[in-house]
Amino acid sequence: MRLDPAHLISDADTLQALYGAAGEASIKKEVDHVHPHYRAFIEAAPFAMLATAGPDGLDASPRGDPAGFVVVEDEKTLLLPDRRGNNRIDSLRNILADPRVALLFLVPGVGETLRVNGAARISVDPALLARFEMDGKLPRSVLVVDVHTVYFQCSRALLRSKLWDPQTQVPRSALPSAGRILSDLTAGTFDGVAYDRELPARVASTLY
Repeated sequence: MRLDPAHLISDADTLQALYGAAGEASIKKEVDHVHPHYRAFIEAAPFAMLATAGPDGLDASPRGDPAGFVVVEDEKTLLLPDRRGNNRIDSLRNILADPRVALLFLVPGVGETLRVNGAARISVDPALLARFEMDGKLPRSVLVVDVHTVYFQCSRALLRSKLWDPQTQVPRSALPSAGRILSDLTAGTFDGVAYDRELPARVASTLY
């Protein structure tokens, strides 16, 4: 897409003039630790997005488990188990190169989200892994996140998107299946039909 350079924002002063000053609440809601009110959001959240950056690019990875799966170890430390996945380990590779991370917590039915920025380390301490055992299985590793900033995000985005409205949910059949995508991306050399047929059982048996 070609853009007219005359209409591109290229400096901070012009950007600030366009949007104006941040509101008082937007400034005061940010703290450098997990306040008890913010802890309540983390402990109620069964889902979070983990954002990382590294030499090979950016990554935003979904993470989910029963509510409270991210443990507030103390007001400056979060513990996030890394469960079985596809072994791309994009996020973990990024953390090795650049420990900065961002987390966005979602609580079903709640408009506000919670944002945490910090730095992560990857631990395989057996005692730490044991704390996150599920169905008799341990996570591969645990991210130890040193908290730098925490604040809530207002509900506008979720209200505009109607994310929690059952009437906006899309039937899975309305979108291409995983197998169809893989088949089409490989010009039919990948057996998408078999993949789709085996996927539900494979996911259920490898959840943890």
